[in-house]
This record gives sequence, structure tokens and C-alpha cells, in this order.
Amino acid sequence: MRVVSRSRAQLVGVGESQYTRWGKIGDVTEHALACQAIQRAVADAGLDMDDVDGLASFAEDRNEAVFLAAELGLPALRFANMVWMPGGGGGCAAVSNAAMAVETGQAEVVVVYRSLCQGQFFRFGTAGRDATAPVDPEPPTVQQANSLMLASMGFAMPYGLLMAAAAYALPTRRHMHLYGTTSEQLGRLAVTFREHASRNPRAVMGGRPMTLEDHQASPMIADPHRLFDCCLESDGACAVVVTTQERARDLAKPPVEILASEQGAPRGYAFGPFTNANIADDLYATGGCEEMAGRLWGKAGLGPGDVDVAQIYDHFTGCVLMQLEDYGFCKRGEGGPFIESGALAWKGGSVPTNTHGGSLSEAYIHGLNHVVEGVRSLRGESTSPVEGAEVCLVTSGACVPSSAVLLGRR
Repeated sequence: MRVVSRSRAQLVGVGESQYTRWGKIGDVTEHALACQAIQRAVADAGLDMDDVDGLASFAEDRNEAVFLAAELGLPALRFANMVWMPGGGGGCAAVSNAAMAVETGQAEVVVVYRSLCQGQFFRFGTAGRDATAPVDPEPPTVQQANSLMLASMGFAMPYGLLMAAAAYALPTRRHMHLYGTTSEQLGRLAVTFREHASRNPRAVMGGRPMTLEDHQASPMIADPHRLFDCCLESDGACAVVVTTQERARDLAKPPVEILASEQGAPRGYAFGPFTNANIADDLYATGGCEEMAGRLWGKAGLGPGDVDVAQIYDHFTGCVLMQLEDYGFCKRGEGGPFIESGALAWKGGSVPTNTHGGSLSEAYIHGLNHVVEGVRSLRGESTSPVEGAEVCLVTSGACVPSSAVLLGRR
């Protein structure tokens, strides 16, 4: 029997809408933002919409592929996919699924997209309510949960676990208890990413410098999360184009190879610390990504020491710290001192991280903008370029079922 060698999928285009603070993008809808980002990514790849035959997204994206395909004029929709990994855990998984599609011949050009307009649909935990408005004396109507995720959250909500900042504060506080991690160490991470954003014209917070003193003086949201430990709340969309190695050879810009990808969760993890009290104790103060990281490194034949630049999902500072440990950049419990050493800095850092500013300072688009920056990093197009970078790690949300990709410059 003849064995056919695997031809790795390539990332060949990136595109974005404008990024703004939630509610500040004007009358543009989440759907229109998705179309805009897709069109710009396809144009960046030097392709036309007539070349696209696949669409993929995640995080319950409201912009269904069948409608996008009709409106954007795709000649045929051969592949349409939505990732099961919840929330921000699925961004890299969507890229992985697109890669599987082109590597197996299910499609030839797949666009991965994510549109998030929090000014239109609000963020989980707020329900669009004005926090300054008087409290309604009438009790709310009981509504049946329409998913297992919401049903499981129902057991925690009566105790005040209503928002992500509170949920992910729990494993971070546990990490601080076990290992002596400090708020100042988390603050140094936030300050580093803000400094990276200062060179990025797309970054919402690019023109607002921040010091460690600013971080420490910011309001407490959910102990130990201060305001500047929390990601932005954004309106915007972005997209990346995945195609075959053969097709990528003829395009205008240098392709970025998908070296390896992984997705999943440990045994019994469910939705992570947000809802599940049955997580193994030795995993609770981690990002839950160690097992997956081991598979990723093994699949690529690489290790943490081979990474030149990283784009690590940063919904909260503590979750970045735990991922640094999970992926082996430092030992468990040593994330705080590792950050304090300056390891994540663009200049002089051993692992320059979130060179666009990340979700803390560029925009919160459920982490797909981290994949965009990964491509730019290896193309040499980042606003904080790492000279000679050949390997980039991109991760999706920690403390939930997650995913990751390793990207390489050919």
C-alpha cells in the first residue's frame, strides 16, 4: 500500500475590523464586522471570495456559516465547522479544524473568523444591565437553561459566581496561596503587554501607557483581579485564511506553516473551575493545559526552548501565568518570578509574549487576534517584531477546555 505523506496546512492571510471599546464602534453590527474581517483576510492572502470554500468559527459565533457563504458569494460551501470548546478555549481549535479540512481534501481555502460585538450583545454576567440603575424589586422570571454549560453554572450563580473575573480569580488565588505568587507579579505582566500595545495602531489601549503603580491602584474587581488584570470588553472581528501547501506557493505573501495543533481537556474537567468542583486538586491551580501541551510538543518534535515568540491567551493575568507553567516555560509555581524576570518583554525577554498587546491591551476577540499576531510575527509584520523568529506558540483560553497551535516560518 502506498503511504501518502502529509502536506501541512498553511496560514496565508489575516484581516481585522477596527477594534474599539464595547459600544463605541457605532451602528455597525456584529454580522457586518464578520463580513468585513473575512473580506480583508481573503484580500490579504491575494485571493478572491470565489476561491473560498470553507468557513470555521468557535465560541457559539452568531454568524452562521451558511448565511455568510450566501452573502459573501462563495461558489460552494464545502466545509462549515463550529468548535465545541467553550468561550475562548476554541480559537486555536478552529484553526486546527480548518487545517484538517484542507489536509484531507474536504476544502481548499477555509477562513476562520470570530466576530464579537459586546456593545450589541453584551458580555456574559451583565445581561445588558446598567450597574448604576435602581434594582428591580420584582424577582426575575425563572428561565430554563438552554445548555448543559448554563445548567451547571446555575449551581454556582446563587453564591455570586456571576462573571468570568470572579470564576478565574479562584484558581489564581489558589496559586498565590500555594506558591507565594503576588499581585505585583501579575501587574508586571499587564504592564509588559501594555508596553507592547504602545507600538500597535490597532490596539484599543495603545495610547494609554500604564505603570505598575497604575496597576496596583486600579479597583479590585474580584480578588485578586484588579481592573488591569482583566481583559478588555471589545467590539471587533478578525479572520485568518488556511489553505494547502500547494496553493500557498503561488500567493503574494510568505505562508506560515501550522506545525502542530491540539485541543481538549483533562479527565473530568468539564467547563473548568467556572462550574466544576470535581477538578483534580493537583490541576486546580493550573490552566488545565499540561497534558495537551505535552501532546503538542511531541507532535511537533519541539519544546518550549524552540519558541521564539508566543501569543498566550490573556483573559486574566493569572491565567497567562498558569499557562507559562503548563507549557513548560518554567516549573509549576515559578510563573511569578519568571514574569518578574522580564522574560515576556519584547526587548530582552527570553519568550516575547503578546507582542500586539493581547486581550488585555489590544482587543478581546476571544483570542483569534492572537493567531493573527502569530502570523504577523513570523511574517516580520508585527509592530513589536522579534528578529529572526521562526516558531510561534499560540494558545487559547486557560482554565477551560482549550486548544493551541505551533506556527512555523518556512
